[in-house]
Order: sequence, then C-alpha cells, then structure tokens
Amino acid sequence: MAADSTSMSTQLLVDALARDSQFQMVEAPSNGAALLQLAKREKPQVVVLSAKLGENNAGGFDLVRELRAQSPSPRVIVLLDTSDRTAVIEAFRAGAQGVFCRTEPFRLLAKCIQCVHAGQVWASSSQLQFVLEALAKPTLANFTRNGESLLSAREMDVVRCVAEGLSNREIAQRLTLTEHTIKNYLFRIFDKLGVSSRVEVVLYALGSTAAHPPTTSPTNGHSQPVAIASKRGVVTVPLRKTAT
Repeated sequence: MAADSTSMSTQLLVDALARDSQFQMVEAPSNGAALLQLAKREKPQVVVLSAKLGENNAGGFDLVRELRAQSPSPRVIVLLDTSDRTAVIEAFRAGAQGVFCRTEPFRLLAKCIQCVHAGQVWASSSQLQFVLEALAKPTLANFTRNGESLLSAREMDVVRCVAEGLSNREIAQRLTLTEHTIKNYLFRIFDKLGVSSRVEVVLYALGSTAAHPPTTSPTNGHSQPVAIASKRGVVTVPLRKTAT
C-alpha cells in the first residue's frame, strides 16, 4: 500500500511500483482516517507513506503510530523529501522500519520495500548516524510492563552506556565491573526486552516500536539484519545475538 502527499503523486507512485511484478499495489487515500480504514480492510504487509500527510502536512508520523498499533501491524516506510535529521529520528521514533529520501534513485525504493518486508531496517549510513547521535544523551524509554520495571537499576545503567555507544570494556570501566559481567548483563537485557542485539537495544531505548518485531528465532539465536543504502549499493549488516 502506498500513500503520497497528493492523489496525483500517490497514483504515479503506485503505477511506478506496480511495474514490478513482485508487488501487488493498493492505492491509498491521503486522508488519515480513510487510509487507516483501508489498511485495516486490506491488511497490507508494507505501507509506503509520505511524511507530509494531513491538513498541516505533518500527520505522516501520527499515521505511522496508528498503523503500527493495528493488528496485524504492517511494516512502514516513510518517504522524506530530504534526509532532515529531525524527520529521520521522528520517523523511527514513530515506529517506521525504514526511511526513504526522494533524492535517492527510484530503483532503490523497490529494494527498500523488499528489505523491510523481510524484517530488516532500511536507512542510509548518514540517516543511521542521525539516530545514533540522537542517542548520545538519550532519554530512555519507559522500561515497564504492567506497571513493573523490566530491568534492574544496574541493567538500566548498562542500557544507558550501550545507548551512548560505549564498548563492553568502556562500560566495565565506567561501572567498575568486569567485561564478563557486562556480557552477562547484556544477555539478561536481551532476554527481558525480547531483542537480539545491541542495535535493537538502542532502538528500544529510543522508544521505537521498530525494535519490537519478532526478528529472532529462539532455536538459532539469529536476528534479521539492517540494510544500509550506500553509493556502492545496499550493504546488509547481519545482527546476531551477541553481547560484544
């Protein structure tokens, strides 16, 4: 399903993507309520959504949140006019699994959809850098469930350090612990949060629902990779359950 900022641009986008036989496209209205109703009826696996929807051209992020709250929840890609730092961070905070800038070649949009459909996170290296920089001094998510804290005070200290980008050795030095102890803490954090990698912990700390899809198999401990768009093509970075 695709929805752009105007009916004409939506039709052009849908027609262009429909030329690829692997996609079964649904043209969505730019009106938020109608789009949500259509998504609930059609149950799309992936929604390509302009950030500029609604009367004030700023309702796209709210729609992402509402789409992600639906069951089954579609994976969402947010279309951005430019790779603006605030828009990139807000898209992932709202729960998008990918952001795609209109300045990128159109052929990469099909690859973006494929990767997000496969459970990966799509972003360019510079867009990922925006997210990481936003987490340098993060406001952590509320790690509670049913009114009870998911993590201990020490585990929260470890999460803060991970969100700052510290290595296990640096975390151990800051908290006056051994690296082995930090690894044990990280594995307990992974299990409690239902994630499989440090990247997913960071996304969880950011408060993004993109960190919560069932990407890990309990039998093999592997999670889905992050797809990073670069000038040389798409680089897929595998994420494995590791505390290093």
